[in-house]
Amino acid sequence: MSLESRIQELQRKHDELDKTIEEEFAHPSVDDLDLAELKRKKLLLRDEIAQLKAES
Repeated sequence: MSLESRIQELQRKHDELDKTIEEEFAHPSVDDLDLAELKRKKLLLRDEIAQLKAES
């Protein structure tokens, strides 16, 4: 897998998590722990994307 395709895949996953987080906020009984975990995963993806872009 090329670096660019890896970055694109990570960006797609990041966007999916962003959409999932928005959907969770729409529910009145959002689970704070689940939401925190989703946000943590999103931040990890963002950091990995930034690191890969810096290496290229």
